[in-house]
Amino acid sequence: MSWTEKFEATKAQVRGINTAIPETAKAFGALGKSVKSDGAVEFKTKEFVALGIAVATKCEACIMFHIEALIRLGATREEVAEVLGMTIQMGGGPSLMYAGKALECYDALKAA
Repeated sequence: MSWTEKFEATKAQVRGINTAIPETAKAFGALGKSVKSDGAVEFKTKEFVALGIAVATKCEACIMFHIEALIRLGATREEVAEVLGMTIQMGGGPSLMYAGKALECYDALKAA
């Protein structure tokens, strides 16, 4: 399954859980909205942090959502790769494996 197919399937799963537990989904959405504006740290930087955490915790679905956000925010492949390098340094071998997935995901979603 391609990254774009995986991402579409993941979005469908999220829609399903949002329908099943709308109040929880609404609360989670409000939390997300509260942290996504520029403040002392710009939103793009916050998304890089989120990508690093997604890689370190081995969450493919999170990687896809944060890669998509970074593409929308104009992140370059080089910026993403540097952040992945820091993630590898902090997370070791498991982060190295998921960093490869994240960069592959960036290439696929950027091309789509």
